[in-house]
Amino acid sequence: MAEGVLGMGSGQASALNSELIDKLKAAERKARVEPIEKNIENIELEKEVMVNINLKVSELLDSIKPFDLFISGGSTAFDQKAATTSGDSVVFDAVDVANLNKGITSVNVTQLSQKDVYQSNTVTSAQKDTLGDIGTLTISVNGTSHDFNTADYATYDELKDAINVTAGINASFDQVGTDSFRLILKSEESGLDNALTISGTASQALGFTTDGTTVNNTNHILTAQNMNATIDGVDYDVSTNSIEIDGLKITANKLGESSINITDDKSQVTLQMQSFVDKYNELVTMIDDEVYNGDSAVGDKSALRNILDQLKDKLFGEYGTNDDKSVFNYGLDLDKSGKISLDVTKFNSAVENNLSDLKDLLVGSAEKEGLGTQLKSVIDEMKFSDGILSIYDDNIDKREETLTKDKEKAEESLKSKYQELAAQFAAYGSIINSFESSFSGLKMMIAESTSS
Repeated sequence: MAEGVLGMGSGQASALNSELIDKLKAAERKARVEPIEKNIENIELEKEVMVNINLKVSELLDSIKPFDLFISGGSTAFDQKAATTSGDSVVFDAVDVANLNKGITSVNVTQLSQKDVYQSNTVTSAQKDTLGDIGTLTISVNGTSHDFNTADYATYDELKDAINVTAGINASFDQVGTDSFRLILKSEESGLDNALTISGTASQALGFTTDGTTVNNTNHILTAQNMNATIDGVDYDVSTNSIEIDGLKITANKLGESSINITDDKSQVTLQMQSFVDKYNELVTMIDDEVYNGDSAVGDKSALRNILDQLKDKLFGEYGTNDDKSVFNYGLDLDKSGKISLDVTKFNSAVENNLSDLKDLLVGSAEKEGLGTQLKSVIDEMKFSDGILSIYDDNIDKREETLTKDKEKAEESLKSKYQELAAQFAAYGSIINSFESSFSGLKMMIAESTSS
């Protein structure tokens, strides 16, 4: 005899529980949500790839800048100079390499410029906080006089602060001994033009002058003076210790003779070209690894190919005033994998014997831009808002945003669906329990009737 009717009588309500709902939800989540999560994971991997490609493109840009006609500072690889120096009386620095004159520059420093420095008589710690009315202190600098009435200032520090707001003068109130302090006045700049003239009743009381006018030499510890130097036979008498001549900055630091010999540094042209070749090949390798890899996370491989196509278009171009020069005539070669190599011997020969033509090819002019100038422009444009790299990065962000929203919608849909299903299961369970209870009573009645 059957134990139940239509499946009832076997505790079927217990089967409609949360465990069953979780299993159903997990199965549907695997089909609807996990593919979206996988795509989001791929987006993150794609971002990493594009960060690395952007970095390689930036490195390539840096490597081609020395061949850019419009390089910041105006000094291309062809303008580099080498220098050898002798002596240590001055420091040489190139502020404008392109304008440096070749040859030897000789410098003989006979006097260094210095500031004007005065110190007051010493005061003790007991006196330093009480200046008192000692009259007016007048300080003249750069043709302008400044008066300080000591009655307006209670302490030496207050007087010092008032002096410090005056252009051309620096003041400090320093402890110079165990129990001694001095008010120190300095010209802001060195040289005779910035010398200080100190006078007034207070100047005598403070010890800057002997009678309100005459300088107290004991407390005039540095006297303003100009630098005197002879540079290539020309005498200079200037207020600072630095002079700029034809792109060369000469800074004197002691008395004596020094020299610098400036020559063209042609080696930089080859070194910079080899750097470009290396960075170009690194970019080719990185892009090829993604384009020809079936497991690559990159969604738009055609965009990566487009990067190389734009670069190759310039590499294969004709340059020079008459469009008759190619990099492949000067030692560059292209292999079947798309990478380039540099025949250093052949390239160096062009550097030594045909430098002007090589510069015409690589740098060019405003009227006819060379390879480096055009390549720099192309790579720059890739990173601009409407460039291929910028557009690609924007598309990645948009795809990620869309996928994230799709995932949120799918998750919310599942949550709503199975909340409703849980409520239905609860209702069905109640109905089944009711039927099973009735069926149990019927079974008992049948059993009693058959046993009598």
